Amino acid sequence: MSTILFNEIVFGPIHSRRLGSSLGINLLPYDGKLCSFDCIYCECGFNKDFRTRTKLPDRENFNSVLKDKLQTFQKEGTKIDVITFAGNGEPTLHPEFANIIDDTIALRNQFAPEAKISVLTNGLNVGKPEIFEALKKVENPILKLDSAFDKTAILIDRPNSKDYSIAKQVELYKRFNGNFILQTMFLCGEFEGQRVDNTTEEEVSAWLELVRELNPREVMIYTIDRETPTKTLEKVPIEELRKIADRVGELGIKTNVAG
Repeated sequence: MSTILFNEIVFGPIHSRRLGSSLGINLLPYDGKLCSFDCIYCECGFNKDFRTRTKLPDRENFNSVLKDKLQTFQKEGTKIDVITFAGNGEPTLHPEFANIIDDTIALRNQFAPEAKISVLTNGLNVGKPEIFEALKKVENPILKLDSAFDKTAILIDRPNSKDYSIAKQVELYKRFNGNFILQTMFLCGEFEGQRVDNTTEEEVSAWLELVRELNPREVMIYTIDRETPTKTLEKVPIEELRKIADRVGELGIKTNVAG
Protein backbone atom coordinates (compact mmCIF):
# COMPACT_ATOMS: atom_id res chain seq x y z
CA MET A 1 0.00 0.00 0.00
CA SER A 2 1.48 3.33 -1.04
CA THR A 3 1.22 6.18 1.41
CA ILE A 4 2.73 9.52 2.24
CA LEU A 5 4.02 10.07 5.76
CA PHE A 6 6.10 13.05 6.82
CA ASN A 7 9.23 12.14 8.80
CA GLU A 8 10.05 15.68 9.89
CA ILE A 9 8.43 18.21 12.21
CA VAL A 10 8.93 20.97 9.65
CA PHE A 11 9.18 20.08 5.96
CA GLY A 12 9.37 21.84 2.63
CA PRO A 13 8.58 24.33 1.36
CA ILE A 14 6.45 22.38 -1.08
CA HIS A 15 4.01 23.61 -3.69
CA SER A 16 0.44 23.29 -2.49
CA ARG A 17 -2.38 23.12 -5.04
CA ARG A 18 -4.44 25.43 -2.86
CA LEU A 19 -2.01 27.50 -0.79
CA GLY A 20 1.10 28.20 -2.87
CA SER A 21 4.63 27.80 -1.46
CA SER A 22 3.93 26.04 1.82
CA LEU A 23 6.18 25.22 4.76
CA GLY A 24 4.58 22.15 6.27
CA ILE A 25 4.21 21.44 9.98
CA ASN A 26 3.75 17.90 11.32
CA LEU A 27 2.91 17.87 15.04
CA LEU A 28 2.30 14.14 14.90
CA PRO A 29 4.62 11.11 15.11
CA TYR A 30 6.87 10.61 12.08
CA ASP A 31 6.46 6.81 11.90
CA GLY A 32 2.68 6.57 11.65
CA LYS A 33 -0.67 8.30 11.55
CA LEU A 34 -2.71 9.82 14.38
CA CYS A 35 -6.13 11.11 13.40
CA SER A 36 -9.68 11.36 14.73
CA PHE A 37 -10.92 10.70 11.18
CA ASP A 38 -10.06 7.67 9.07
CA CYS A 39 -10.91 9.03 5.63
CA ILE A 40 -11.18 6.52 2.83
CA TYR A 41 -9.19 8.87 0.57
CA CYS A 42 -6.38 9.82 3.00
CA GLU A 43 -2.94 9.91 1.41
CA CYS A 44 -1.48 8.86 4.79
CA GLY A 45 -3.39 5.55 4.64
CA PHE A 46 -5.80 3.97 7.11
CA ASN A 47 -5.22 4.47 10.82
CA LYS A 48 -4.98 0.73 11.54
CA ASP A 49 -2.16 0.25 9.04
CA PHE A 50 0.10 2.99 10.38
CA ARG A 51 -0.06 2.84 14.15
CA THR A 52 2.68 4.94 15.68
CA ARG A 53 5.30 3.84 18.20
CA THR A 54 6.90 7.24 18.79
CA LYS A 55 5.95 10.23 20.90
CA LEU A 56 4.58 13.51 19.69
CA PRO A 57 7.24 16.18 19.09
CA ASP A 58 7.54 18.45 22.11
CA ARG A 59 6.97 22.20 22.05
CA GLU A 60 10.60 23.14 22.66
CA ASN A 61 11.89 20.94 19.85
CA PHE A 62 9.25 22.31 17.50
CA ASN A 63 10.23 25.89 18.29
CA SER A 64 13.90 25.15 17.71
CA VAL A 65 13.31 23.47 14.35
CA LEU A 66 10.88 26.10 13.07
CA LYS A 67 13.12 28.97 14.14
CA ASP A 68 16.11 27.38 12.40
CA LYS A 69 14.13 26.87 9.19
CA LEU A 70 12.72 30.39 9.12
CA GLN A 71 16.12 31.95 9.88
CA THR A 72 17.67 29.97 7.04
CA PHE A 73 14.96 31.03 4.60
CA GLN A 74 15.39 34.65 5.65
CA LYS A 75 19.14 34.51 5.02
CA GLU A 76 18.70 32.74 1.68
CA GLY A 77 15.88 35.01 0.54
CA THR A 78 13.53 32.03 0.19
CA LYS A 79 9.93 33.24 0.16
CA ILE A 80 7.11 31.17 1.62
CA ASP A 81 3.45 32.00 1.18
CA VAL A 82 2.12 29.99 4.09
CA ILE A 83 3.04 27.91 7.12
CA THR A 84 0.67 24.95 7.07
CA PHE A 85 -0.26 22.65 9.94
CA ALA A 86 -1.26 19.29 8.47
CA GLY A 87 1.11 16.32 8.56
CA ASN A 88 0.35 12.72 9.54
CA GLY A 89 -3.18 13.23 10.81
CA GLU A 90 -5.11 15.81 12.82
CA PRO A 91 -2.86 18.63 14.13
CA THR A 92 -5.24 19.79 16.88
CA LEU A 93 -4.71 16.45 18.68
CA HIS A 94 -1.35 17.71 19.95
CA PRO A 95 -1.83 18.63 23.64
CA GLU A 96 0.28 21.80 23.18
CA PHE A 97 -1.48 22.87 19.98
CA ALA A 98 -2.73 26.22 21.31
CA ASN A 99 0.67 27.19 22.72
CA ILE A 100 2.42 26.05 19.55
CA ILE A 101 0.16 28.32 17.51
CA ASP A 102 1.22 31.26 19.71
CA ASP A 103 4.88 30.30 19.22
CA THR A 104 4.41 30.01 15.46
CA ILE A 105 2.81 33.43 15.22
CA ALA A 106 5.73 34.98 17.13
CA LEU A 107 8.37 33.27 14.96
CA ARG A 108 6.47 34.11 11.76
CA ASN A 109 6.24 37.75 12.76
CA GLN A 110 9.98 37.83 13.40
CA PHE A 111 11.35 35.96 10.39
CA ALA A 112 8.62 35.70 7.70
CA PRO A 113 6.03 38.43 8.36
CA GLU A 114 4.41 38.09 4.92
CA ALA A 115 3.61 34.40 5.38
CA LYS A 116 0.16 33.36 6.49
CA ILE A 117 -0.56 30.53 8.89
CA SER A 118 -2.98 27.78 7.87
CA VAL A 119 -4.39 24.88 9.83
CA LEU A 120 -6.03 21.97 8.01
CA THR A 121 -8.43 20.41 10.50
CA ASN A 122 -11.31 17.98 10.39
CA GLY A 123 -13.10 20.21 12.91
CA LEU A 124 -13.79 17.60 15.59
CA ASN A 125 -11.94 19.63 18.23
CA VAL A 126 -13.42 23.02 17.38
CA GLY A 127 -15.75 22.67 20.36
CA LYS A 128 -12.79 22.81 22.75
CA PRO A 129 -12.33 26.46 23.84
CA GLU A 130 -8.52 26.44 23.61
CA ILE A 131 -8.60 24.94 20.10
CA PHE A 132 -11.27 27.36 18.91
CA GLU A 133 -9.35 30.37 20.25
CA ALA A 134 -6.12 29.15 18.67
CA LEU A 135 -7.78 28.64 15.28
CA LYS A 136 -9.22 32.16 15.42
CA LYS A 137 -5.68 33.54 15.71
CA VAL A 138 -4.42 32.12 12.40
CA GLU A 139 -5.15 33.64 9.00
CA ASN A 140 -6.48 30.44 7.49
CA PRO A 141 -8.47 28.06 9.67
CA ILE A 142 -9.43 25.46 7.06
CA LEU A 143 -12.35 23.35 8.24
CA LYS A 144 -13.57 20.14 6.63
CA LEU A 145 -17.13 19.35 5.55
CA ASP A 146 -17.37 16.59 2.95
CA SER A 147 -21.15 16.26 2.81
CA ALA A 148 -24.37 17.75 4.14
CA PHE A 149 -25.61 14.28 5.09
CA ASP A 150 -24.44 12.31 8.12
CA LYS A 151 -24.57 9.00 6.28
CA THR A 152 -22.31 10.20 3.48
CA ALA A 153 -19.89 12.09 5.71
CA ILE A 154 -19.51 9.10 8.06
CA LEU A 155 -18.96 6.78 5.09
CA ILE A 156 -16.26 9.02 3.61
CA ASP A 157 -14.58 10.43 6.73
CA ARG A 158 -15.18 7.69 9.31
CA PRO A 159 -14.89 9.92 12.43
CA ASN A 160 -13.99 8.19 15.69
CA SER A 161 -16.70 10.09 17.58
CA LYS A 162 -20.06 8.38 17.96
CA ASP A 163 -21.61 11.84 18.46
CA TYR A 164 -20.39 13.22 15.13
CA SER A 165 -23.06 14.91 13.07
CA ILE A 166 -23.12 17.52 10.34
CA ALA A 167 -25.63 19.60 12.30
CA LYS A 168 -23.22 19.71 15.24
CA GLN A 169 -20.28 20.66 13.03
CA VAL A 170 -22.27 23.41 11.34
CA GLU A 171 -23.15 24.95 14.69
CA LEU A 172 -19.49 24.84 15.74
CA TYR A 173 -18.37 26.41 12.47
CA LYS A 174 -20.90 29.21 12.82
CA ARG A 175 -18.90 30.45 15.80
CA PHE A 176 -16.25 31.70 13.35
CA ASN A 177 -18.81 34.17 11.93
CA GLY A 178 -17.71 33.38 8.39
CA ASN A 179 -14.01 34.06 9.03
CA PHE A 180 -12.79 30.63 7.94
CA ILE A 181 -12.20 28.52 4.85
CA LEU A 182 -14.45 25.56 4.17
CA GLN A 183 -12.77 22.56 2.54
CA THR A 184 -14.62 19.79 0.71
CA MET A 185 -13.29 16.69 -1.02
CA PHE A 186 -15.49 15.54 -3.90
CA LEU A 187 -15.14 11.94 -5.04
CA CYS A 188 -17.07 8.91 -6.19
CA GLY A 189 -16.58 5.15 -6.36
CA GLU A 190 -17.14 2.30 -3.94
CA PHE A 191 -16.06 1.43 -0.41
CA GLU A 192 -16.76 -1.92 1.26
CA GLY A 193 -19.62 -2.64 -1.12
CA GLN A 194 -21.27 0.76 -0.72
CA ARG A 195 -21.55 3.39 -3.43
CA VAL A 196 -19.75 6.62 -2.59
CA ASP A 197 -20.69 9.78 -4.48
CA ASN A 198 -21.02 13.28 -3.02
CA THR A 199 -21.34 14.88 -6.47
CA THR A 200 -25.01 13.99 -7.09
CA GLU A 201 -27.52 16.81 -7.40
CA GLU A 202 -29.05 15.85 -4.05
CA GLU A 203 -25.63 15.98 -2.36
CA VAL A 204 -24.46 19.19 -4.00
CA SER A 205 -27.74 21.06 -3.44
CA ALA A 206 -27.79 20.18 0.26
CA TRP A 207 -24.10 21.05 0.63
CA LEU A 208 -24.66 24.41 -1.09
CA GLU A 209 -27.41 25.20 1.40
CA LEU A 210 -24.95 24.65 4.24
CA VAL A 211 -22.38 26.81 2.45
CA ARG A 212 -24.96 29.56 2.20
CA GLU A 213 -25.81 29.17 5.89
CA LEU A 214 -22.17 29.21 7.03
CA ASN A 215 -21.06 31.93 4.57
CA PRO A 216 -17.32 31.19 4.83
CA ARG A 217 -14.96 33.70 3.27
CA GLU A 218 -13.70 31.01 0.88
CA VAL A 219 -14.52 27.45 -0.17
CA MET A 220 -11.81 25.01 -1.25
CA ILE A 221 -13.13 22.40 -3.64
CA TYR A 222 -10.82 19.55 -4.50
CA THR A 223 -10.65 15.90 -5.51
CA ILE A 224 -8.26 12.97 -5.30
CA ASP A 225 -4.72 13.89 -6.36
CA ARG A 226 -2.57 11.09 -4.92
CA GLU A 227 -2.94 7.37 -4.39
CA THR A 228 -5.59 6.47 -1.84
CA PRO A 229 -5.84 3.46 0.51
CA THR A 230 -9.20 2.63 -1.10
CA LYS A 231 -8.45 1.57 -4.66
CA THR A 232 -12.05 1.80 -5.89
CA LEU A 233 -12.37 5.58 -5.63
CA GLU A 234 -12.57 7.87 -8.66
CA LYS A 235 -11.25 11.36 -9.30
CA VAL A 236 -13.93 13.93 -10.16
CA PRO A 237 -13.28 15.73 -13.49
CA ILE A 238 -12.12 19.33 -13.14
CA GLU A 239 -15.06 20.49 -15.28
CA GLU A 240 -17.50 19.08 -12.73
CA LEU A 241 -15.64 20.75 -9.87
CA ARG A 242 -15.79 24.07 -11.70
CA LYS A 243 -19.55 23.73 -12.16
CA ILE A 244 -19.91 23.25 -8.41
CA ALA A 245 -17.61 26.23 -7.85
CA ASP A 246 -19.75 28.37 -10.14
CA ARG A 247 -22.76 27.62 -7.96
CA VAL A 248 -20.80 28.64 -4.87
CA GLY A 249 -19.80 31.82 -6.71
CA GLU A 250 -23.47 32.62 -7.22
CA LEU A 251 -23.67 32.88 -3.42
CA GLY A 252 -21.01 35.58 -3.54
CA ILE A 253 -18.36 33.34 -2.00
CA LYS A 254 -14.81 32.96 -3.32
CA THR A 255 -13.79 29.46 -4.45
CA ASN A 256 -10.48 27.69 -4.89
CA VAL A 257 -10.64 24.64 -7.16
CA ALA A 258 -7.97 21.95 -7.30
CA GLY A 259 -8.51 19.10 -9.75
